Amino acid sequence: MILKTEEISFSYRSQPVLKDVSIAIDPGVTAIVGPNASGKSTLLRCLCGILKPAGDVLLDDRSLHTYGETERSKIISYLPQSLATRAVLTVFEVVLLGRLHRLGWSVSHEDTRQVEVLLDEFGIADLSERYITELSGGQQQLVAIAQAVAREPRILLLDEPNTNLDLRRQFEICARIRQFTAARGIGTALTVHDVNMAAHIADVVYVLEDGRIRCFGPPSDVLTEDLVSSVYGVSVRVSHDEEGRLLITPIGLQHETARNTAGKETDA
Repeated sequence: MILKTEEISFSYRSQPVLKDVSIAIDPGVTAIVGPNASGKSTLLRCLCGILKPAGDVLLDDRSLHTYGETERSKIISYLPQSLATRAVLTVFEVVLLGRLHRLGWSVSHEDTRQVEVLLDEFGIADLSERYITELSGGQQQLVAIAQAVAREPRILLLDEPNTNLDLRRQFEICARIRQFTAARGIGTALTVHDVNMAAHIADVVYVLEDGRIRCFGPPSDVLTEDLVSSVYGVSVRVSHDEEGRLLITPIGLQHETARNTAGKETDA
């Protein structure tokens, strides 16, 4: 299954946000990176059908908007950034709701077993009977990701899934996302601010800048010193660790780096 766009554009009122964006979500993990207000969240909303852009979004070469909402929700699971909830539900119930389209008049043993497995995998089994409103922001984020995964989608869209998570949890969640994606052969797309995290988790990286795709490809081809510096306005050093993983180290703001370099040359 492939989800793709063909030169879509989108504006909020008269303000253009996306401009002729073409992107393909193939099986594997796709990371979408870029500065704030570059259009990352808007792009995900277009991909899941919440927003209707100019141009077309295709799911297996069929226009996304020819799918009914129920049919679409069985295929695409979307997790937004905002998780505010006032629902008086336990963690177990929230994750179980992720399987809603599978439930009949009664909850099957398989449904409850799958929820228990997910809660254990995400390290939140001890929160099972806690109300979602009693949890910290990071705990709520983990529950929301577990719910999105519980739907067993063929396309998984995650808008900054590492929000509110500490460093260890970030890496744990990234590992879970990769494992889930590979085991089920699905297409997962997520927006991330941390380019190192994108390099760590993604098979393909798309770089958004001012609402346009600046470039895309494997992380090592895309996340170069020149590109990251140009897009983010921060001088960086790109290297590899002993296992060949990409490491992107910020050095400083470009103008500060240039000024410091000029000062050193003058002193010399």
